Amino acid sequence: MSRRQHPLIWIAALLAIAIGVFWQQRDRTGNPAPSEKPAQAQAGGEIVRDAEERAELRKTLDLIARGGPFPYRNDGGVFANREGRLPQRERGYYREYTVVTPRAQDRGARRVIRGNGGETYYTRDHYRTFVRID
Repeated sequence: MSRRQHPLIWIAALLAIAIGVFWQQRDRTGNPAPSEKPAQAQAGGEIVRDAEERAELRKTLDLIARGGPFPYRNDGGVFANREGRLPQRERGYYREYTVVTPRAQDRGARRVIRGNGGETYYTRDHYRTFVRID
């Protein structure tokens, strides 16, 4: 191994360690375990305090219960859980649905994720944090 490669290997290793530590700290401080179910979580009760957001969440949950029609073509698509924030399941287990964000130029960041077992999660920050709502 030449002297030029040696420092690059150390830099890459230190970078990998720093990224790992960052993700561990982030998970400990910023994201409650998905299995934690706050009181009155049904349909976003205490979780969503903003009346407009709560109304849009309820509309989405009603559409899911009826089987649509959904406002976005991606609704009902597979949620791959790439972030690993929800319990690990086989691919295709989770489906995602948009919760309309009024005045947003696109789909916005709000989503409902539904598992095949009926468990339902809500994220208002595009998969960074989840709250179980069923």
